Amino acid sequence: MNAFFLLCPFLIIRFVLLSVLNGKAIRRAAYFAPLQGGERIAYCIYQISNIAVFLSLFFLTVKIDFTWFFYLGLGCYLVGLCLCTAAVVSFSMPDENGLNTNGIYRFSRNPMYVAYFVCFTGMVCLTRSWILLGLTLVFQISGHWIILSEERWCAEKFGDAYEQYRRRVRRYI
Repeated sequence: MNAFFLLCPFLIIRFVLLSVLNGKAIRRAAYFAPLQGGERIAYCIYQISNIAVFLSLFFLTVKIDFTWFFYLGLGCYLVGLCLCTAAVVSFSMPDENGLNTNGIYRFSRNPMYVAYFVCFTGMVCLTRSWILLGLTLVFQISGHWIILSEERWCAEKFGDAYEQYRRRVRRYI
């Protein structure tokens, strides 16, 4: 099976479900906080690696061989999709100020990024591609810099409410 088919449920959850749940949320999710210094480079790397992950899946196949590696990949992939669904549902219902602290956001300030990493890690295991592993790591590391800019922006926009949330909830898991 072509690995690009793994991306279809991910994209449906990430974009279609989010836009159905809350049309404004899709615009909020597409917004990137103002970037400073090296964050601009990280943003470029993030976008390029994201595109590279998606494109590489066109050229990879899922190795269905029922080994423990296959089941590990399938498990990560499915958990990643479930986490992404939970993050999208929660993201579509911010509080009256626009801050997301409900649902899965009670446990992670960045559940979508965690979901992407878990899902993509599953794809790496299912395809057994070292190239996809490298792209996923670059994507995740550069994403960390995007998260730092988002946190700075949230602190400016939401003030004390975000600072209290930040003290209560971990950045990732």
